[in-house]
Amino acid sequence: MMRNRKARVLVLNKISEAGLSRLPNDLYETGSEMASPDAVLVRSADMHAMDIPASVLAIARAGAGTNNIPVADMSRRGVPVFNAPGANANAVKELVLAGMLLSARNLPDALHFVREIDVEAPELDARIEAGKKAYAGSELSGRTLGVIGLGRIGCLVAESAISLGMRVIGYDPEITVEAAWSLPAQVRKAFSIPELLQASDYVTLHVPLVEATRHLIDEDMLAHLRPHATLLNFARGGVVQDAAVRKALDEGRLARYVCDFPSARLHGHPGAIALPHLGASTHEAEENCAIMVADQLRDFLEHGNVRNTVNFPTVHMPRESSDRIAIANANVPNMLGQISTEMARAGLNIHNMINKSRGEVAYTLVDVDSPVRQEVIDAVCAIPGVLAVRYLPVPR
Repeated sequence: MMRNRKARVLVLNKISEAGLSRLPNDLYETGSEMASPDAVLVRSADMHAMDIPASVLAIARAGAGTNNIPVADMSRRGVPVFNAPGANANAVKELVLAGMLLSARNLPDALHFVREIDVEAPELDARIEAGKKAYAGSELSGRTLGVIGLGRIGCLVAESAISLGMRVIGYDPEITVEAAWSLPAQVRKAFSIPELLQASDYVTLHVPLVEATRHLIDEDMLAHLRPHATLLNFARGGVVQDAAVRKALDEGRLARYVCDFPSARLHGHPGAIALPHLGASTHEAEENCAIMVADQLRDFLEHGNVRNTVNFPTVHMPRESSDRIAIANANVPNMLGQISTEMARAGLNIHNMINKSRGEVAYTLVDVDSPVRQEVIDAVCAIPGVLAVRYLPVPR
């Protein structure tokens, strides 16, 4: 597969067999220890301190977030970083619903009460009946849920909340066309986060952790919340400023903070419900993520196609020739002209070509009508700004 040998894939975490099985043994070699791997499959392992070999052509993260991968460094090397957006969406959605119910029905406190009760004491039933009054909750039906971030997870949460009888208001200035089509018509649009906070009894966050969203919910934002609202964070811990949340809880402006990211500042606070990062921890989600990234990785290694990366443009071109060249380069002027010139100089006829860019990275697939000699690859590699070049012939 890799020009007369198997492709080597380094596996840094336990990856579902359902995903690994998508990389057939006759074409791929996988393992946790491997010299000069062609690609890396990873879940949670921190790759920032890792010496990533120069042989690596791609990194595939079996999950949505890529904070554990040095994405900027990989972009400079022309290495795509794949992820699995939406593959764990149902698992996270169900946990968000559980989080709302935990808060609405005061279930953590009620469970603690039951654990601490002396079941050998006389009149147990009477003690339970008397004690349960402290844990009376409220129903979700008729309440308003604010959803910040309307990607796949946010849309599923909105849909489920509506089916529970809740009103839903959503905010996402960068909503995709696909997400907009899948969003239930009953979701009311908010034009700002403060507007959403002022209208919501429950607020759930579904945004990636980037510089623009770090501490998105801070003291100023929390000041817009309805009294006794519940904030749910199953996105990333850094999206919320813990100190501001603790202050809002202490002052009674925030009823509950339900999150998937325990922190030292909020640990043990009676108003905080923290789970140990369970969002994608289901057998189904792990399988879905592994299958998605394995398929994407194989399509890239064998055909150069790029889908679902965090640093490359989406590029997919059906093969119209047995001989294909894949080129990653800096997004600068006249790059296509230089590449075409080198191919014309070598007497190659371009059958089909696609080029797209994303930020500082551009990516090109070229199908040509005859085999490509190594000196042509070397000539394209030598063009200033070219980051990586691969020749992808179909075995004859």
